[in-house]
Amino acid sequence: QVQLVESGGGLVQPGGSLRLSCAVSGGLFSLYEMGWYRQAPGNPRELVASIARNRVTNYADSVKGRFTISRDNAKNTVYLQMNSLKPEDTAVYYCNAHFLNDDGWGQGTQVTVSS
Repeated sequence: QVQLVESGGGLVQPGGSLRLSCAVSGGLFSLYEMGWYRQAPGNPRELVASIARNRVTNYADSVKGRFTISRDNAKNTVYLQMNSLKPEDTAVYYCNAHFLNDDGWGQGTQVTVSS
């Protein structure tokens, strides 16, 4: 069973930047499709960005041009670089790893965008 640990969340002012990291263990990282999701209070969990094994990326319309997902297979880590942050980006951000019937989630990291 794959295990994931997120880090890098925090409080940032509007227009600021944060980089989230997700360290993965317990599986062959290079095989997994990786994704970042977020959930704000009262809202369902939504996909923010994903990166496939072949590094093809996909983004929610709300973050296109501001967020960048990347992966380092040597470090078993996926990143989410978040620029030009807005108050509506405030949420708990979760990392997901998926390969065949193995699906894992991290514990989440809080991102708060506020002045």
